Amino acid sequence: MRAVRVALSGSSGLIGGALARLLVEDGATVVRLVRSQAGVGEILWDPVAGKADAAGLDGVDAIIHLAGENIASRRWNPEQKEKIRKSRVDGTRLLAETAAGLENKPKVFICASAVGYYGNRSETVDESSPSATGFLADLCSQWEAAAQAASDAGIRVVYARIGVVLSPKGGALKKMLIPFKMGVGGPLGDGSQPMPWIALDDVLGALRFLLERGELSGPFNLTSPNCVTNGEFTKALGRAVRRPAVLPMPAFAVKMLFGEMGEALLLGGAKVYPRRLEEAGFHFRFPKVEDALNHVLSSV
Repeated sequence: MRAVRVALSGSSGLIGGALARLLVEDGATVVRLVRSQAGVGEILWDPVAGKADAAGLDGVDAIIHLAGENIASRRWNPEQKEKIRKSRVDGTRLLAETAAGLENKPKVFICASAVGYYGNRSETVDESSPSATGFLADLCSQWEAAAQAASDAGIRVVYARIGVVLSPKGGALKKMLIPFKMGVGGPLGDGSQPMPWIALDDVLGALRFLLERGELSGPFNLTSPNCVTNGEFTKALGRAVRRPAVLPMPAFAVKMLFGEMGEALLLGGAKVYPRRLEEAGFHFRFPKVEDALNHVLSSV
């Protein structure tokens, strides 16, 4: 990678922290967007107050926006839904509008989105598929639309629709490991729901790929080309940790414990295919779930 200056939000998160390290190893300069007092190599922004340090952003080559309230941190209620929406939609709009107004604009604005855009479907979907309805799908549509100002200003905009990221350091896999290692893991509901997953290494590789390829814009699914069902995933995880995976959590228990969030995130899903990434020539290091799990769990 040539020497570039990248402004990165969400650098304290699972993906952002790993991406920052990778970009620095590649020779890029990473400027972190922070919400408290900014130090060396940091830019202050406050998405709640609608303020961002435009002078600090002026002249960066790229903005990669990964920040936002954790969708699965707690049960959804009207207040939590609004908190999630504002953090992702308002934060994206703030950075996009700030970038659009800069004298020296970035060449690319990469904004995280999610496969929740497609809702719950039985058929295979790709980037040409329309959005679904419901809280997650509506959120993703609004989230992506919030970057419109950057696109209108001539900045290349990429929407990274990220699936379930496999890493023992965070996300869904970290939460699943304890019960599975104890031998009490199993499928959720009947296990037939699609689980569009991707190894963390491939998320990082795809984001770097999208950063470097100046001709690419619009939505890209960051998911493995080999989607599995929840049941297939739990069997693979059981084999990876050498424990049985035969104790299912019934659908009614998921709904009782997690409410609407559990129904949408744990019992629903879509078979998402990364058509545009593959057509652009991206090579997945871990296209099969067994290989991905063995890799990410090798150091645990």
